[in-house]
Amino acid sequence: MQNIIIKKAGVEQLNLLLEWRMMVLREVFSLPESCDTGRLRESCKAYYEKELAAGGHVACFAWVDGLIAGCGGMCLYDEIPSPENPSGKCAYLMNIYTLPELRRHEIGRCIVDWLVARARERGIVKIYLESTRAGRRLYHDVGFRNMSDMLKLPGLLA
Repeated sequence: MQNIIIKKAGVEQLNLLLEWRMMVLREVFSLPESCDTGRLRESCKAYYEKELAAGGHVACFAWVDGLIAGCGGMCLYDEIPSPENPSGKCAYLMNIYTLPELRRHEIGRCIVDWLVARARERGIVKIYLESTRAGRRLYHDVGFRNMSDMLKLPGLLA
């Protein structure tokens, strides 16, 4: 793939960010087109408006030949410092997505590398993500490793 350009996305691209977020959620959660995602979209909109302005979220788009080919995001937050993370600063990568017809052309890799570089610029050493089965190889190739000793309490939907 030629000329992959990663550009930071801000609140001025809110509608585009929301469009891509909903596309990602529909694929990852296998939501049918008939599923009403209006409330979820509004919640995502409120999140982006708040966190992009405050610097708690970094978003980007991957451009190829003048068209958007993929996206990615990173939630930034603080936790209590620990020996493995003395600063307490954390980055959670999310929304790493490439259009299906453009997968396996290094676009996802460029997005992840760009986001990791932005985290490192902030001095963040704890960077993690959740992965679909299809994305695991990419993340392992970048250097991510499986986390042990993690458990999750499933949320209940209202």
